[in-house]
Amino acid sequence: MPETAAATPDTRSPAPPPPSAARPGGVLALMSACVVLAVSLVAAVNLALPKLAASSLHPGHTQLVWIVDAYVLVFACLLVPAGALGDRRGRKGALLAGLAVFAAGCVLAALAPNVAVLIAARALSGAGAALIMPATLSLAVGAAEPGRRAHAVAIWTAATGAAGIVGNLGGGLVLQYLPWQGLFWASAPLALLLLALTARLTPRMAPSPTAGPADPPGTALLVLASLALLTGIIEGPEHGWSSPLVLGAFCGAAVLGALFLAHGLRSARPLFDPRVFRARALRAGTLGITATFFGLFALFYVNAQYLQYEKGYSPALAGLAIGPVAIGMIVVSRLSPALVRRRGRPLVVAAGLACVVAGLALLSLLTSGTPYVWYAAILLLLSLGMGLAMPALSTAVLSALPAERAGLGSGLNGAAREFGSALGVAAMGTTLAGRTDFTDGMSLGFRVTAAVVALLSVPTVWWLRARTGPAPEDRSPARHPEKKELEQR
Repeated sequence: MPETAAATPDTRSPAPPPPSAARPGGVLALMSACVVLAVSLVAAVNLALPKLAASSLHPGHTQLVWIVDAYVLVFACLLVPAGALGDRRGRKGALLAGLAVFAAGCVLAALAPNVAVLIAARALSGAGAALIMPATLSLAVGAAEPGRRAHAVAIWTAATGAAGIVGNLGGGLVLQYLPWQGLFWASAPLALLLLALTARLTPRMAPSPTAGPADPPGTALLVLASLALLTGIIEGPEHGWSSPLVLGAFCGAAVLGALFLAHGLRSARPLFDPRVFRARALRAGTLGITATFFGLFALFYVNAQYLQYEKGYSPALAGLAIGPVAIGMIVVSRLSPALVRRRGRPLVVAAGLACVVAGLALLSLLTSGTPYVWYAAILLLLSLGMGLAMPALSTAVLSALPAERAGLGSGLNGAAREFGSALGVAAMGTTLAGRTDFTDGMSLGFRVTAAVVALLSVPTVWWLRARTGPAPEDRSPARHPEKKELEQR
């Protein structure tokens, strides 16, 4: 699902052949497994919410949202800096560290004596996932033969998509027979096994001489601004929308966001330069990706609860029942590029987002008596929209930037997905927290979600209609000292 700043290596540049002991196919399979583990936990934890709510921890509505969003928020905010760190210090080392941190977070979550520790453990695992994602593709492509690098990219991308299915099916099976802690007890040894295999089988790659900036101040501002925004959204129903905590959180998000933008404009090597958003296609792509994942993860947050609370499904059956979403996305996403060539990107994206909005609106009509066949049909409509829109939006982001900045485009792509996911969970959880009847709250949540996606779709399609080239480069000598030196010579 997510793509990272280091997740689009330049497949055209020559690279030294991998050591003979390292088989490219084995490395690719291993890297894909690491991706599946990191991404699948995003989906699997939603299936554990009913058992968590009934556990001895007794988490409230807002605490359940934080349990889900702590992982996704840290994952999203650290993708770009984690990719830069791996480029600078070595991708294999970053991956090994990420797997170790991920496993430690899972163990801490399984042993958590209270909700606060569980939320902290989820955040720790999210930091590990952020280290895992950018390193895996770089290592897979680096180990591949030059003529097979595009194939490696395609397999890695497919693994991110398959991870959602694995998370729902695997998580459902685990939770069918074990308490909620079993989900984390199962993930930790898998991470350690992948760590051992990576240490033994994966070749090392030299650090990149053109690694992106780590930018600790920019990263801190981005994390704090995102945390403040989610705090305001999630805590609003419990503390009141006019409470000092909520108003302070929203004000803090605005101030920290402004400081992040100012830092990006003034820093010589920022996390990313806000000027890239002068390109309309880039704005459209990131906003559209955020909107679609906002809707998708609002669904994921309530799917298991609806199917288990209202329909009486077991955890395993609830995980299987979300399958139509994956089927539609896999089939339709393969057709999207051809449709873009025939009909144009704006029309395809508009059609896809319209299907997403319609699917969310229809989901608001669900009751406990709705037959599953109708639920599955709505999921297929939603996935049809995702399959149409997502490839076109992702391509818009990458094509809006010069080839040498493809890593930044990939990082923005992945961060938009995860941040949209976090906001979708927060919005749906906030709506549920304000209602005593689950179905009533879910229906209102889907109506709000559909309205938000529809609202964000308007500027997305409008910006795509304008034909723009790559994002403008800042050519000032102060920001490009190497150019100034060449000019002086």
